[in-house]
Amino acid sequence: MAHKFNVTPAANDQFKFDFSYNSEKIFWSENYKQKASAKSAIESLKKNARGAATVDLSKGEEAGSGYRFEIVASKDGQHFVRFVAGNGETMVRTETYASKSSAKNAIESLQTRGPDAPVSDEA
Repeated sequence: MAHKFNVTPAANDQFKFDFSYNSEKIFWSENYKQKASAKSAIESLKKNARGAATVDLSKGEEAGSGYRFEIVASKDGQHFVRFVAGNGETMVRTETYASKSSAKNAIESLQTRGPDAPVSDEA
């Protein structure tokens, strides 16, 4: 099975999506009131992830602006990634990883596989 985006139902008649590989969720979104908004966010990720900068906030790097991946240290010393839109809003995030290299692998996966990944509408 290949990488893909999945649009699924969420609580309160809302929608969410994830980017997964073999049913393992790599990135997931917040809830959207409309399915069209979730699909629009997927298209934005497909368009902007490939060329987005990576900022390692766990090293104290400045967040910057524009579309970007941010590597963030969690309180327990692990790391997670969030993809931030040009307006500063977080679009998707990952689970926390024990190693920073796993966080970097998640970024590479979305950058290289995301733009051509199919969208499965399960909602």
